[in-house]
Amino acid sequence: MIDNTDTPAITARLVTFADAFDAAFAADLDHRLDGVPDRLADAVRHAAMAGGKRIRPFLVCQSAALFGTGQAEVLPAAIAVECIHCYSLVHDDLPAMDNDTLRRGKPTVHVAFDEATAILAGDTLLTIAFEALSGMPTGAALAGVLARAAGARGMVGGQMLDLAAEGRFGVTPEGEVETVRRLQAMKTGALIAAACELGARSAGAAQADIEALGTYARAIGFAYQIADDLLDHEGDAAAMGKAARKDAAAGKATIVSLMGSAAARDMLDDTLRDAVAALGTLPGDTRPLADFAAFIAARDR
Repeated sequence: MIDNTDTPAITARLVTFADAFDAAFAADLDHRLDGVPDRLADAVRHAAMAGGKRIRPFLVCQSAALFGTGQAEVLPAAIAVECIHCYSLVHDDLPAMDNDTLRRGKPTVHVAFDEATAILAGDTLLTIAFEALSGMPTGAALAGVLARAAGARGMVGGQMLDLAAEGRFGVTPEGEVETVRRLQAMKTGALIAAACELGARSAGAAQADIEALGTYARAIGFAYQIADDLLDHEGDAAAMGKAARKDAAAGKATIVSLMGSAAARDMLDDTLRDAVAALGTLPGDTRPLADFAAFIAARDR
């Protein structure tokens, strides 16, 4: 089992990072939303500044740090990946998608405003992401990384598979572990892997190091989704700030529903061990990334 005895310290580090990132993110949004209609700007801020763990920006910055590049230099990439994440949540919450009314303990954007405004707020965050990358020295290459992760072969395609898994289109796919793994790798894992790659590429890392970091990131992405499935199955809605047990209500196949909680926890531990092992060949201080694995194992939201 992954050692999570130092989880309070890891959590404190993530909170400190999130606080600093939020200040920079808010200032950047103020600049980019200048001249935007007030209602749309307010909806974007509601979506982007509603809290959250900011794990994707954290992974961008820690991946860059392995190769000697500071947070200020990769901040645009960190903002870009978080904008993509926030946009995806706004659209996933819509009545036509997951129909959620609560996100991070607050009303979702379409509830706080309206559906049309929520769609446009998501569109705004999506385009801000690529605007942020455009100012970086290797912005074109980084934009390609992010577009592949966020698009039809990544997050968007994963959401389509997720809708199909609910039986939306007349035929419910068979519930098999590999089918669920593919869905989760696309919907959740692709953007987490992109966060690590954005940081490494921004720092000029060698291809071999980028590939090793990719192995870590893909394992982390899968582990994060297993943890999400466990939380949905047995977590506390008040602690999570969103509804629980939705997957079971929708009849959706997950690692937990297919394997049971105990086997899913074993798979979670094995996957996190694989993630930590992948860090062995990388330069720099890999401890924050290894600690992040322990955070995933212990998270309650």
